[in-house]
Amino acid sequence: MTQAMILAAGEGTRLRPLTATVPKPMLPLADRPLLEHLLDLLRRHGVREVAINLHYLPQAIPTYFGDGRRFGVRITYSYEERLLGSAGAIKKLEGFFDQTFLVLYGDVLTDLDLTALQAFHSARGATVTMALHRAPDLTRCGVAEIDPQGRVCRFREKPPPDEMCSPWANAGIYVVEPAVQRFIPAGQPFDFAADLFPLLLEQDLPIYGYPSDAYVLDIGSAERYRQAERDLAQRGALATARGG
Repeated sequence: MTQAMILAAGEGTRLRPLTATVPKPMLPLADRPLLEHLLDLLRRHGVREVAINLHYLPQAIPTYFGDGRRFGVRITYSYEERLLGSAGAIKKLEGFFDQTFLVLYGDVLTDLDLTALQAFHSARGATVTMALHRAPDLTRCGVAEIDPQGRVCRFREKPPPDEMCSPWANAGIYVVEPAVQRFIPAGQPFDFAADLFPLLLEQDLPIYGYPSDAYVLDIGSAERYRQAERDLAQRGALATARGG
């Protein structure tokens, strides 16, 4: 697997004023942008071609990363005049993804073993595999109910406490088959969790969940950003915590 998409277009409103002048994926962690940690992780797991979508303060990321060669990858940028959602961003790049590819949310700090995730996906013949983790507050997450083989039976986005069907939360890290792109409408907002997953389950296409004890932190608030800073200081560079 040599291709990946990093979703980096969001406005990061919950992190204001930290994101008033910088996009969320460019927030510094251990003296490097969060996005650089993700590129390091991808590169160490064999990914060489990375697409990054842009919308908010769109020049900040290309100015820092250029074509990606300095970071061991080749970067293709996709500017969205209006936000297209996590799956709509993939559709805009239809034709770029010609093989199984990874999708990472640009505000998720992780040390997940992407090679093991890909092997799990391939062994099961999955259409999409989502990494799963145990989150402290499942009401903020997509929650997946899986059978003993890992196939997703049910998926709920941010369910209320009395409708919790599983302890496993969507980590925002996916392995995706390129054929999935045909289910995504062009030119309109479309989300993996809210739109695509329910559609694929309705079609009885195999979506799998990969339960993991890896470090996963969605840096969606100032509090969790400070937590990421503390965690990196205590644990060292997450990018070297698990090999590839």
